[in-house]
Amino acid sequence: MANFQSIAAAGKSLERYLTHCFSQEEPVDGQTTKAVLVRTVDLDPASKAIPDYALSIFLYRVDYNRTMRAAWSAVGSQDGRAHLPLDLYFLLTPWATNAEHELSILGKAMLALETTPILSGSLLDPLGSWAAQEALQVCLADISTEDMMRTFDSLPVDYQLSVLYVARVVRVDQRIATPDMPVTTLVTGLKPEARP
Repeated sequence: MANFQSIAAAGKSLERYLTHCFSQEEPVDGQTTKAVLVRTVDLDPASKAIPDYALSIFLYRVDYNRTMRAAWSAVGSQDGRAHLPLDLYFLLTPWATNAEHELSILGKAMLALETTPILSGSLLDPLGSWAAQEALQVCLADISTEDMMRTFDSLPVDYQLSVLYVARVVRVDQRIATPDMPVTTLVTGLKPEARP
């Protein structure tokens, strides 16, 4: 069963999968490229948190999944546990010493996610305590140029070529069921009766 660490596990799963794909076929000859899960402050070039050849994975938005929310609420009303289905929006940004290498890193990452758009089983980081049937769908998300620029306006780095991916459905489940509260109110009313 997924737990509160599912969000972190989704980010780590992307990091592990993309780093593995880079190691299978390096996007830049003679350079080791890594995928790196980053925080906002890590995007500041002065922090040196991102290697010279890397793909940063930055979670910039979390939203509930509109399709699955009602269904999981119904399950929760039956089993006494909260189930929160989420969509995670990740900004993938290539980093290299020149434009050609950045484009190669980005192309390799996009091809890897197109080849394997569903991460399941051993591709999922065990931190999230995933159930056997759980999977993470990762696909390109639509974002306008204006929204992308607005996103970078709030970050400690100038605009960098980036693509946006959404990982769905990440479920955060309550571990212990909440018992039903005892009935404390009795409602009385009229009884239906047959009239002549």
